[in-house]
Amino acid sequence: MDIMGLTGQSKTKTGTLSNSSEELVERVQSGDKEAFHQVFERYGRPIISFIYDMVGHQDLAEDLTQETFVRAFKGFDKSFWAETKFSTWLFSIAKNVTRESLRTRRSKQNLTLEDAGADNFKDKQALPEGALLNKELNILIKQALANLDEDKRLVFTLQVFNHHSYEEIVEITGFSLGKVKTDLRRARAEMREKIRPYMESDL
Repeated sequence: MDIMGLTGQSKTKTGTLSNSSEELVERVQSGDKEAFHQVFERYGRPIISFIYDMVGHQDLAEDLTQETFVRAFKGFDKSFWAETKFSTWLFSIAKNVTRESLRTRRSKQNLTLEDAGADNFKDKQALPEGALLNKELNILIKQALANLDEDKRLVFTLQVFNHHSYEEIVEITGFSLGKVKTDLRRARAEMREKIRPYMESDL
């Protein structure tokens, strides 16, 4: 299944994304593939953003996003529980897919993001001072995020970038509430220290 190929196919039979997550899940479980197209349209962007923040490479993030939705499609009848918030369940799959990838690629993957950051400076035209500073800050944030250990990066990304509650992070990660709070506090402190020259407000 080419999940990434589903992008842009939301305007089909139903012509709407107004269905609730619960309604979409019920339709997918009944075999409605168009409902799964809508699931991807609704959650594809936050999932790929989350995975990119974890791995730091766009192509890899796209591959892992596709794997996430393939597993979700296969798991609707086997691993999805009605009492579980759908987005939490989906982020949990994304977390598992991402951590598996990081473990298998750890010896080869450069998580400093220096190559990704350097791409931002390849424009031949001179940038306005403000835009240049924004690009520098963006690179610095990516580098600081990549230098967090995996657990801290995970909880920081889920809470700060994806706005999940403590309870949702506990469910997605399987960590205890105490560990989530501790890792998040330490991650905030480390990130704040790294970007202090560029930011005055707290993360």
